[in-house]
Amino acid sequence: MKFIHLTDTHVIGEGELYGQDPAARLRAAVASINAEHSDAAFVALTGDMTHWGDTAAYVRFSREIKELDMPLHLIVGNHDDTASFGVAFPEIPRDESGFVQSGFETQFGRFLLLDTKNPETHAGAYCPARQVWLTRELDQTNGPVVLFMHHPPFKTGIASMDRIMLQDAEAFYDIIAPHKARIRHLFFGHVHRAIFGNWRGISYSCMRGLNHQVALELNGAADRIAANFEPPAYGVVTLSDDQVTVHFHDFSDGSDRFFL
Repeated sequence: MKFIHLTDTHVIGEGELYGQDPAARLRAAVASINAEHSDAAFVALTGDMTHWGDTAAYVRFSREIKELDMPLHLIVGNHDDTASFGVAFPEIPRDESGFVQSGFETQFGRFLLLDTKNPETHAGAYCPARQVWLTRELDQTNGPVVLFMHHPPFKTGIASMDRIMLQDAEAFYDIIAPHKARIRHLFFGHVHRAIFGNWRGISYSCMRGLNHQVALELNGAADRIAANFEPPAYGVVTLSDDQVTVHFHDFSDGSDRFFL
């Protein structure tokens, strides 16, 4: 099975964001996905669909993302507004407490979409109500699990982003720890960088955003986020019974292709 991991599109209602047009970049990504990966089972977008969370931005985001030729799964990030998102995408399922959380079955296990938004801050949260939902989801299945979330539950080494990671990380880990052996991978966004690794035995990956990236400042200050315009990218993920492979696709690269 193949699917696409897209994240941090940061669409605005009109004009430019930091001198770039995020809607145009999303349009290019969608065109690339349709043209190059039409056999993908779905696209999972791990939050920050919009930059300001306003109605106009969701209208514009919706217009571009609905050009995809395959199913779409969405979760919210710190830049999103849950109420405005709900108006634009009323069909996206939620849990019993109204959080944008859901799960769906695939031939390679159950895929869980988590809501880590805290409306009071850019840092992530996973409150007791969300923990109850995740506990139940994990307890009700014995097969493989794949997780999607916006905020990482661990530090990445970029101090400014570590300051606004998931704040309930230990509580979150306590829930997933008994099921760790069957969690095949954790996909997240928020950090706007290609990051791959292993957290307490769980493999993970993050992708670049589409409009702007977070600079790789491993010794940077915690009180400011340095950014740049490294090219946008999305992930192309393939799964089999015994393997998860995540390809980093720099879809805007215009260099000539040749044979070695």
